[in-house]
Amino acid sequence: MQPPKKSDSSIKKVDWSDYRDHLGTADRDGRRQWMYPRKVSGKFFRWRTWFSWLLLLIMFAGPFVTINGNPLLLMNIVERKFVVLGQIFWPQDMIIFAVAVLLFVVSILIFTTAFGRLWCGWACPQTVMMEMVFRKIEYLIEGDAPSQRELNRAPWSAGKVFKKFSKHAIFFALSFLVGNVLLSYIIGWQSLYQIVTDPPAQHATGLAFMVAFALLFYGIFARFREQACTFICPYGRLQSLLLDENSIVVAYDYKRGEKRGGLKRSQSFGQRRFAGLGDCVACNQCVTVCPTGIDIRNGTQMECVHCTACMDACDNVMKKIGSPAGLIRYASLNGIERGERLRVTPRLAAYTVVLLALATALALMIFTRADVEATILRAPGSLFQKMPDGHYSNLYTVRVVNKTSRDLPVELHLENLPGHVLVMGEGKIVVPAQKLVENSILIEIDPEAMRYGTTQVTVGVYSNDRQLQVIKTAFIGPRQ
Repeated sequence: MQPPKKSDSSIKKVDWSDYRDHLGTADRDGRRQWMYPRKVSGKFFRWRTWFSWLLLLIMFAGPFVTINGNPLLLMNIVERKFVVLGQIFWPQDMIIFAVAVLLFVVSILIFTTAFGRLWCGWACPQTVMMEMVFRKIEYLIEGDAPSQRELNRAPWSAGKVFKKFSKHAIFFALSFLVGNVLLSYIIGWQSLYQIVTDPPAQHATGLAFMVAFALLFYGIFARFREQACTFICPYGRLQSLLLDENSIVVAYDYKRGEKRGGLKRSQSFGQRRFAGLGDCVACNQCVTVCPTGIDIRNGTQMECVHCTACMDACDNVMKKIGSPAGLIRYASLNGIERGERLRVTPRLAAYTVVLLALATALALMIFTRADVEATILRAPGSLFQKMPDGHYSNLYTVRVVNKTSRDLPVELHLENLPGHVLVMGEGKIVVPAQKLVENSILIEIDPEAMRYGTTQVTVGVYSNDRQLQVIKTAFIGPRQ
């Protein structure tokens, strides 16, 4: 049975005059509208430029910076080895990783609740690379927004082919460079250098990843662009849940700006006020510079990444017409409506308490983490043995992981009972840096200290006479 079809009257029509009923980057047929944001200049753009250069310097220099011989940041998923600020973390430190992830999430909640999407506009790699690198190259080759529109509409010619080929060739080269930098954070710059210098046939997998990363970034910065923030990034989806009336956002002061109206040359601001007009002269400069194509005068919107372009554009217009700057500024809804400053709300206070608790727990875990982690397991299928001197022995397998960047000698001692721990083979355990060593050991116990059946023993793990870990295990003996 076919479901009844909805009549045309029951289908909600899109109100194209309402900005919340449609995306600014799509037309009425659902096709993408290409964004041509104009060049922007102003104090916020200068500050963002300087800050972006600092972030780019850190990003490109990061793989080569070492702390105590370890990389600044390494996420080697293949070898399950993670280095953060020179500290090495292994799968055995999963609880530390879980607490760190929770700390990161709560930090985002607090930061967004207080300051909105400040991260997106100032520090997000997508925004920094797109607006401060690729967009500037596009302006340099194709010109400002009007020139870009004219070039795209013009028929193909030698000049157009040269500009388009030059731009996309540079885009792909930069994408290849960025992809290699990202790959060096995963496998290390030494491994990356080996992949680059060796014949391609010896590192087919690594070469495939290099090309894949390059194509991915080229697609993002050359074609996908602002849609990565609008459709893909989950942070933008969470924005509406995290913001409240006291969150600092890029906001239009509608109390000062409305009612909008053009500025006549012979009209003073006093005459505008008498006519019921505000400071907004309806120049639409804030719209033409927006990289996501929104009108900030409509209020806070999901597509806004807080890039401050509209703030600089509006301040430049206000300066020209002799009106105070700040018609579009960092402010909260209560700050505009009631003149209130940012205050600590109960939700922000609760987030802060959780953040401090997680930060304290993470710090304790990191500073109390042992240099080695050992496990002792009974050898499968083995039974106790009675030694010639009357002692009883059990065979065990010991695994020791060295979490440091230096070789560590490891000693094992019984802590709770008289007896000995004998290491098979060379009689000692030396764990190389960042490696795992597995060996067999015999634990011998005086029969007078044993219980019938199973006896619990405690083994201390030492390195250079310093106790690193205490392990409890079961010792099997005669039942009677």
